[in-house]
Amino acid sequence: MSDRSRFPVIFIPHGGGPWPFMDFPKSDEGKGPWDDLGAFLKGLDGEIGRRPKAVLVVSGHWEKEPVPTLSTAEQPGMLYDYYNFPPHTYELSYPAKGDPDVAARARALLAAAGIESAQDATRGFDHGVFIPFMLIYPDADVPIVMMSLKSTLDAESHLAIGRALEPLRDEDVLIVASGMTYHNMPMFRKADAGHAAEAVRFDDWLAGAVEAPDADERAALLSSWDKNPDALACHVPDHDHLVPLFVAAGAAGADQGRRIFTTDYLGKPYSGYRFG
Repeated sequence: MSDRSRFPVIFIPHGGGPWPFMDFPKSDEGKGPWDDLGAFLKGLDGEIGRRPKAVLVVSGHWEKEPVPTLSTAEQPGMLYDYYNFPPHTYELSYPAKGDPDVAARARALLAAAGIESAQDATRGFDHGVFIPFMLIYPDADVPIVMMSLKSTLDAESHLAIGRALEPLRDEDVLIVASGMTYHNMPMFRKADAGHAAEAVRFDDWLAGAVEAPDADERAALLSSWDKNPDALACHVPDHDHLVPLFVAAGAAGADQGRRIFTTDYLGKPYSGYRFG
């Protein structure tokens, strides 16, 4: 049973580019390719059940820092880090505030665990942050602190980063990891039965790893993710979108994970998880 005095940790898929603000062809049933994800993100506020004082977001789109780096801007701007989309998608605005105090607390927790960190007062919200949160908290009324990945992208150090940050959950902070459990861009829009089978197998394996009842077992499984025979086919050219899940799993502590969302894009599944 989860401890209701603390916030859960959530891993969300953030989809492709500025997808909620574009028109896509509908299926014969009148359904768009991102409709399931949109419904999931719009329902997260109710799924969690209460508002945090701030959200710490680990984005798969902030991946080139040598150490975990916390955003300290009081009013972050916008970072349109996608390309060749319609002009109106470069005019989107998400005016959520930052929270330098939460950023400082996160850095203190990392330091206490012997993990070096840095801060950045200028970075704006990348689309791994503002796109999903425009659906989760559309009024932009919850402060957001961003945290980068380490450029090493290794599982072990990101699990350790998550473990160091676990106390934030007891301090009214919601930790959200934003990425994709499937991220092979060359194959994303291609219908290929063999590749889709690889993606299905990996998604099922990943769910089993996240849902392992023992935290040490979960960490061991996730640390060996790339030994799975289907894993590297699902993350091309790199696995930066999977790494936020490692941070989430570390911050989960003893809380078992569960898959709370899954859908697919042309047969390739991708999922969301909750710990606690």
